[in-house]
Amino acid sequence: MNIHEYQAKEILAEYGIKIAEGGLAYSVEEAVQRAREIDGDVWVVKAQIHSGARGKAGGIKICKSHAEVEKAAEELLGKKLVTHQTGPAGKICSRLYIEAGTQIAKEIYLSFLIDRISERVIMIGSAQGGMEIEKLAETNPEAIIKVYIEPAVGLQDFQARKMAFALGIDSLQLNQAVKTIKGCYRALRDLDANTLEINPLVVTHNNEIVALDAKMAFDENALFRRHKIAELRDNSQVDNREVAAAEAGLSYVGLDGDIGCMINGAGLAMATMDMIKLAGGEPANFLDVGGGASAERTEKAFRLVLADANVKAMLVNIFAGINRCDWIAEGVVQAVKNIDMKLPLVVRLSGTNVEEGRRIIAESGLPIITADTLADAAEKVVRARNEAVAQKEKTGV
Repeated sequence: MNIHEYQAKEILAEYGIKIAEGGLAYSVEEAVQRAREIDGDVWVVKAQIHSGARGKAGGIKICKSHAEVEKAAEELLGKKLVTHQTGPAGKICSRLYIEAGTQIAKEIYLSFLIDRISERVIMIGSAQGGMEIEKLAETNPEAIIKVYIEPAVGLQDFQARKMAFALGIDSLQLNQAVKTIKGCYRALRDLDANTLEINPLVVTHNNEIVALDAKMAFDENALFRRHKIAELRDNSQVDNREVAAAEAGLSYVGLDGDIGCMINGAGLAMATMDMIKLAGGEPANFLDVGGGASAERTEKAFRLVLADANVKAMLVNIFAGINRCDWIAEGVVQAVKNIDMKLPLVVRLSGTNVEEGRRIIAESGLPIITADTLADAAEKVVRARNEAVAQKEKTGV
């Protein structure tokens, strides 16, 4: 789960990381008022969306008067910002963060990530902050410093000092840098975050170390014990289908294809999407219906998939272990009847009570295409999709 910059900064401040003075605004009037409340003669108006590279998209504006703050707020509020991270659809800016200007002497990069390969927290830093770390890794990989942290003992002082020295921090700022680095690690560890990135972390002309930007993402599976973090979710920044799926207890990720998928098990879902692509199609979604799919849950999953107007055909692929094929089959038949589904539907069942499940589908009288293997199902759904598209082009219906 992602959160906004201002939310991440509020969290970091609680862990001793210094941030610039700032305030949140939902309207032009509030933006101007926040600027008036902040001392100084330079303010930064920042669009709050779940994406990096906001500056390149025009989402960060430096202002030298209250009139400029007003103009910037008018331009940004309600605007759709498109970055390489949002994709062509972009994200709507509905809130702004007004921040005091900072006199920057040096920009650096600092982040903490969960490294699944080493099963460690990895601390990444670079003395070349303020730019995209991915591009820096390609053009100058030697400029990136990595420190692996053993979870059993946590971040040690010598590791924090090692990173500080590697970032070019001098002796005047060393203690402050170590405090900042250790505070970031504690925030990641204590709150079940899987990403914490500050870019840039700056050294000011007053020798202060300040987080000018902040990004945090959290483990969805840990939100049940992090209620305060869960409350920070901004559903306006998330695919509406994913919000609906979460409310129904389903795992859903929208994609760009036109073949809808309903599958039980994340691994099987990934394999199914690969097979669809191998057969020449493109999946419209990742949807793991889970191991306890009742008829009602199955119908919710169908409605969720079919809510995507791009879907031209649908594939149900179930390997029943804890679940049972006859339960799934009953749910599929009920869903197709209740929804009055018109799109081609391919169903592949395997596992517990598979014969009974196939019988229920065969005797339903519905035009459901059945398949015995995953490869067969992928080929049939791609073929059905192509035929449906060709028919629509021919008839215009």
